[in-house]
Amino acid sequence: MASPMEVYNASQTSLPDTMHATISSSQSGIMSKVLENTGVWSVLFTVLAIAVAYDQIQYWRQKGNLVGDPFKIPFIGPFLESVDPKFSKYYEKWTSGELSCVSVFHKFVIISSTRDMSRKVFNSPTYVKPCVVDVAHKLLRAENWVFMDGKEHVEYRKGLNGLFTRQAMESYLPSQQQVYNEYFESFLRMTKAKSGAPQPFVYPLRELMCAVSCRTFVGHYMSREGVKKIADDYYYMTAALELVNFPFIIPYTKTWYGKKASDQVIVAFSACAAKAKIRMRQKGAEPECIMDRWVQQMFESERYRERIAKGEQVPQEEKPSMLLRMFSDYEISMTVMSFLFASQDATSSACSWLLQLTADRPEVLAKVREEGARIRPDSKAEVKLEDLEQMEYTRAVVKETLRYRPPVIMVPYLVKKAFHIPEANYTAPKGSMIIPSTWLSLHDPEAYPEPDTFDPERWISGTAEDQGKNWLVFGTGPHYCIGQNYAVLNLILLLHKLSTDFDWHHEITPLSEEIRIFATIFPKDDLQLSFSRRGEGLVAAQ
Repeated sequence: MASPMEVYNASQTSLPDTMHATISSSQSGIMSKVLENTGVWSVLFTVLAIAVAYDQIQYWRQKGNLVGDPFKIPFIGPFLESVDPKFSKYYEKWTSGELSCVSVFHKFVIISSTRDMSRKVFNSPTYVKPCVVDVAHKLLRAENWVFMDGKEHVEYRKGLNGLFTRQAMESYLPSQQQVYNEYFESFLRMTKAKSGAPQPFVYPLRELMCAVSCRTFVGHYMSREGVKKIADDYYYMTAALELVNFPFIIPYTKTWYGKKASDQVIVAFSACAAKAKIRMRQKGAEPECIMDRWVQQMFESERYRERIAKGEQVPQEEKPSMLLRMFSDYEISMTVMSFLFASQDATSSACSWLLQLTADRPEVLAKVREEGARIRPDSKAEVKLEDLEQMEYTRAVVKETLRYRPPVIMVPYLVKKAFHIPEANYTAPKGSMIIPSTWLSLHDPEAYPEPDTFDPERWISGTAEDQGKNWLVFGTGPHYCIGQNYAVLNLILLLHKLSTDFDWHHEITPLSEEIRIFATIFPKDDLQLSFSRRGEGLVAAQ
């Protein structure tokens, strides 16, 4: 029988062997896992490093001799700048060279700055086509006519030209005036509610311009509440476009809300199109809005084809000026949405600056009023198109506003195929984005002496009207703004009607002349205004 000491000694000799085996086995397992994990992280790090290097090399390869940052922030580039865009950053790019560049996410972006370079892009449909930003295709729909190209775009555009003739624009005036009268009265109530104190008016003006556009485009097929909803929805759609080249729509982000809003706008305009088709089928129905006029042209084309199909010899003079097919409610809705998309932010921007600039320059406003009273002495009478056409000085104020503070400062295009630009010794790669800007051409001292001075007289006694090559407010080339005459006349009507019956006071702040970018440009202080009826005095100014 072993003694207690022997038992103890036995345990002292056998236990360590077991423990060593266990520890060794444990260490081997841990090391194996460490090595496995190290392998995974090593692979991931290597892949990331290769991706970063590839992204950087691609940027250098596409950049070539262009002005731009020597290094790109991996993958996202200067994306964060688009979250809070600053005019100074854009201006810095424009003045850095004729062509400069950035790379945002997967898209290489070339910025064209000068008049001639921007015109070259606008006038090169063989190589480029409008694209706005990535999310725009999802908001406006990829099949929208604004994204069409070549002959298809030309033919579609021809069918829309009749909606913006002089006769057509005259028929829209009565409804536009009704909207202005209604909203001007609401501005008085808003001012009274604040005891005359100035308040931000950028958003009320957005709603006003949306209401004018909606009445022009879809007439009375949409209620005042519907217009308010559309104005709110378009705000979300515009906000979605701020995230330049963001490739995904993530729930509860700006792009997600923008897509939901665009879906609702499509439904609303489709309902209007259905109503227009019912109304314009009725005998004696006269068009009151763009949608009516377009549907009427479709019906005329349909009747003409039916007569031809029956073997009838239709006189040439009875053939519609433009034969159209019958567009679906959805297609009509998409087109009207593109009209509103083109006009909403631009006219909101323009009228904001227009009211600020004229309020701050009483001598300019006095001339506008004198001209209006002379041409239209009966202020209660309806404004006619010939009245607006005679308002030379008021037109000059509008055009100078558009030059001094152009609403659209850049227009993105997609490069369809390698686009060689010999003037810059550079070839824009296929798939890149090239963005002609308008600011420098409209602030060119050779075309517009003292370009940073607001001077409407340059359009009357000066040479501004002769600077057609610099006038890029509405673009140029095959995709120039189809509604440019409508936009100018609309702003003339706004300024004339408001100045005839109302006074407005602008509270100048340190940010009044600073520019805030929200797709288009606005006063950074959101335009502090108060309104009163003429002759009653401005409470805020006392």
